Amino acid sequence: WRGEEDLQTYALDSEFLGARKVRVWNRECVLQSTSEPVSGLEQALCWKPSGSLIASTQRKPNRHDVVFFERNGLLHGEFTLPFEKEQVKVNEVLWNTDSTVLALWLEDLQEGENSKPNTYVQLWTVGNYHWYLKQSLHFGSDAESQIVALTWDPENPYRLHVLCCGWHYLCYDWHWSTDRSAGENCDDSANVAVIDGDKVLVTAFRQTVIPPPMCTYHLHLDCAVNQVMFHSEPHKSNDVAVLTADNRLSIYRSADGTNKDPTVKLGAVGGNGFKVSVKTHQLERTYRPNSIKREKKEVDPLKLRLLTWVKDDTFLAVGQGTSTTQSVVYQLVTSSVGDGPEGHINVRCALNTHTYVHKNYIKLAKNTTYAEKPNETAMKSVKLYKIESTVPTVEPWRNSSGGVMQLPQPCTQTVLCIIEGEEALLGLTERARFFVNDVEVGSNITSFIPYDEFLLFTTHSHTCRCLSLRGASLKSLPSVFSSSLTSNDETIRKVERGSRIITVVPQDTKLILQMPRGNLETIHHRALVLAQIRNCLDRLMFKEAFECMRKLRINLNLIYDHNPKVFLENVDTFLKQIELVNYINLFLTELKEEDVTKTMYPSPVSGNITSAQGGSEKKVDSVCDALRMAMEKLNPHRYFLSILTCHVRKSTPELEIALQKVHELRGNIFSDTSPDPGQPSPPVLFAAAKIASSFNFLTPVWSIDSITSMYLATKFYKDPKEYLPFLNELKKMETNYQRYTIDKHLKRYKAALRHLSKCGPECFAELLNLVKDQRLYNEALQLYPANSQECKEISRAYGEYLSQKQCHEQAGLIFARCGEHGKALDAFVGSSSWQQALCMAVQLQYTEDKLASLARTMSGKLGDQRRYSEAAVLLEQYAQDYEEAITLLLEGGAWEDALRLIYKYNRLDILETNLKPALLEDAAQNNHMLFLESQKTTFLRHKTRLAVVRELKEKVQQELLDEEAPDGPEADLFSEASSVVTGSAVSSTKYSHSNSRISARSSKNRRKAERKKHSLKEGSPLEDVALLEALGEIMRAVDKLTEEVHRLLKALVLFAYDAQALELQQALEETLHLMEKSIPEIWNAGSQQASATPVLGPNSTANSIMASYQQQRTSLQLQQDAELFIPPKLNKNFKWKLNLLH
Repeated sequence: WRGEEDLQTYALDSEFLGARKVRVWNRECVLQSTSEPVSGLEQALCWKPSGSLIASTQRKPNRHDVVFFERNGLLHGEFTLPFEKEQVKVNEVLWNTDSTVLALWLEDLQEGENSKPNTYVQLWTVGNYHWYLKQSLHFGSDAESQIVALTWDPENPYRLHVLCCGWHYLCYDWHWSTDRSAGENCDDSANVAVIDGDKVLVTAFRQTVIPPPMCTYHLHLDCAVNQVMFHSEPHKSNDVAVLTADNRLSIYRSADGTNKDPTVKLGAVGGNGFKVSVKTHQLERTYRPNSIKREKKEVDPLKLRLLTWVKDDTFLAVGQGTSTTQSVVYQLVTSSVGDGPEGHINVRCALNTHTYVHKNYIKLAKNTTYAEKPNETAMKSVKLYKIESTVPTVEPWRNSSGGVMQLPQPCTQTVLCIIEGEEALLGLTERARFFVNDVEVGSNITSFIPYDEFLLFTTHSHTCRCLSLRGASLKSLPSVFSSSLTSNDETIRKVERGSRIITVVPQDTKLILQMPRGNLETIHHRALVLAQIRNCLDRLMFKEAFECMRKLRINLNLIYDHNPKVFLENVDTFLKQIELVNYINLFLTELKEEDVTKTMYPSPVSGNITSAQGGSEKKVDSVCDALRMAMEKLNPHRYFLSILTCHVRKSTPELEIALQKVHELRGNIFSDTSPDPGQPSPPVLFAAAKIASSFNFLTPVWSIDSITSMYLATKFYKDPKEYLPFLNELKKMETNYQRYTIDKHLKRYKAALRHLSKCGPECFAELLNLVKDQRLYNEALQLYPANSQECKEISRAYGEYLSQKQCHEQAGLIFARCGEHGKALDAFVGSSSWQQALCMAVQLQYTEDKLASLARTMSGKLGDQRRYSEAAVLLEQYAQDYEEAITLLLEGGAWEDALRLIYKYNRLDILETNLKPALLEDAAQNNHMLFLESQKTTFLRHKTRLAVVRELKEKVQQELLDEEAPDGPEADLFSEASSVVTGSAVSSTKYSHSNSRISARSSKNRRKAERKKHSLKEGSPLEDVALLEALGEIMRAVDKLTEEVHRLLKALVLFAYDAQALELQQALEETLHLMEKSIPEIWNAGSQQASATPVLGPNSTANSIMASYQQQRTSLQLQQDAELFIPPKLNKNFKWKLNLLH
């Protein structure tokens, strides 16, 4: 029956063909399919729980196979059993519940009636379409060890139940493990061993990455392999021990690739004449264990399990105790007798644990720990086994606080590492729960490995994280695992679904992952890469660091920014290691002022960050100068191009100095008869200077001669017709005019102006045109004396230019300085600078009538600008019209100045006719009351709306954070660059396009769009910012009103309008109190949004990049309007209230 019990399969004998057919019926006994007759097909059948394959066995003329049928009866794959054709028979084929392991129950064919056949159980797995024999259990031929029943557990997929004769019951719990070498330096080959029947497939990942089932080489044993272990000592980590099904132990030592060991066969890296550069293993000796004494005979095919290589001649292993719930820890010592190929394993001591040992570990000290599991539901305790003591002892493992170490659940993968200077036990359960000592820090971890100062692990969310353990504490780890990740976090990268960590190459950046289907992938995790580069830079290994950065596209600024002081002190070492001139130029061209240790590659530990070089000197300039001086000392001819690049790459390019060097060294470096291997390339220099036209470099300095110019021109493959006429014209010119022509041609107008000023007065007209065309007025004024005619001409042109730019006041100053008083007067009138205008009028000898007319004209302009007090001064003092002056003062609310003029000119009638009505009826008190009421209403409305907008944005943001990536059976159909976008992404993109169209409009429309950037329309993208802006403007407007209200209050009280004054004072006081109380609510700590950085790199998609840049654009707008997020300051120092009104 299939697992769902909806289909039933039979293998029926064909009476006429001598073969069997596989027939499939459903539960209603309706025939679904019938296979072709298969000769040699045996009776064992088993449905695969996940899928539609049927496993069976078939005897072929020369081998014995396990074959698979599809539901329609067609054959679908096979593999061969490691037996002869007529050696064994298969009693049963069993899949485990998750279809990952296939169990075979086999026994020898009986040769006679009294023969006792051997019984076997084999466990097979598949990867990359290759079937591996992972475990082989030999039950022997004793009557009591014969298997009666074999079955997988229906709940635990890796639990196998075996029932033997004599009522012996065995229960095996299997789990996956990765056998890898654990070295710490470059001598470790990063070996990973894979069991495949009687072979151990070894791959050395330091030299090569070979996808399984291929390998670097394989070790061939005489019997099926059950366990592989590498030496625990780091300097011998390449040595490997193999435990076979007959409980023999084979020791292989690391050797070079020239050994002739017949048991070692090369795989995908040698043969056919190719040189073998990888170190292989060589069989040292095979050890046979002496009989292990037990109180009573037990059926136990795995007499030794959980074998651990502790020392060169010492092993620890676990065996069965006197009862099913007890285990014995054996300390095994190897011994050799003579020079024979076999030795013996002696039991030095055996310690009964009285509990069942679930897993053992190697501790970092010279002790060994193992874990005890009393029962299935109890806590998993960890104890210390004192291997150095004469009598074996066991004691509880206690943490730093003295508590007994216990794991909440049994862990299938466990490793010991150092965290905060203390040994910590890392454990991973079958349910992806990750523990550090007795604390659960993660619940979605699929694999992990500690390496150096890092902990690398993969998760169910298809990511690989690399956490730095330097400076980490045991208490902080849970928060680190549960912390939210940013999109551009360097400690995380996406990996293929189901990826698991195989190994990390020591002292390298390679991280090897295995996919669910079995193939391998090598990645260079950014955190590992940066750690390797920092390590190389600390050890002054600049060449290794440079090659790694160049290969993995790391910004070369890190070479300097990692430790500026050390780099500048070791510039000579850097140049000697980086031999190629092109590499030095590559480093120079990537230099920029940014400190990449603070932006792109921040150090995982804040204490290790070395600040960049202080002082006013720029980074690029200091590096270029240091490298240039070192290269000039070492070999100026060899590093000639790099020296030129140093001049060009400075913040202010030294093109003249660079080309002067070209001119000076033309005789030997540019000689055609003696080529130099380090010959520079001038086009590279000019390209680095980012000059568009290469012809501009024919004569950028005046000291190079025509021969050098001709050479440079030929290097650019210019047509002689293009540059020869120009050179000939230059030869005919006067020196200063020649330089002027060159600088003008190069668009270096300031230098051209200096040279043209030396050409005499006959060229002044051309100079004036150059000044007007390029707006070099300030530079030109510095070239001539202040009282010269040339200075006046330039000043006159400058003033006219400023007038055209609507800078009337500055134009008036320039005109006045050069004696153009009439034009200066017009300019001052245009800028409403009435004091300067009156001064110019006096210098022009205006009459009193013309002066009064000028005063009236300017008072009108000042009145339009609400500068009433200044307009009143003009009318009173220059136009002698004090009545109009008083009217303007009353209109501007200058009550005290108006009273002063009324009493000065004894016009008390104006008090009744103008002043009192202005206080009450016309404008003052009534208008202020209406203004305060409207501002208060608007303020409350905006404040309420701001709270609603913030609540809506917070809700939307929370919904976005709660969204999950697509999952399910079709999740793999969505790629990283999928064109499917969310509604929010569409809306943000639309808004982005709108802004881009705005930028292309006219300046008038652009200013209009700028005013509408912060729209108060409901639903606009920056509505909350617009509300903040509006609320701030209201507060500033009301606060600014206090001075005007203060003057009005004094006037009201003076004329006994106490009721109106009290009403106005109370209204303003209430409004100010409301605004002051609302400041903490409106401008809270979270009102300013966090800035975003663009998301790039391997984790990005088209949509995420687009969304991040849109968010960045919004953040830039918020940064430009940063003052909006600062509450306005109310002027509390000004005492505007009148106490007599209380």
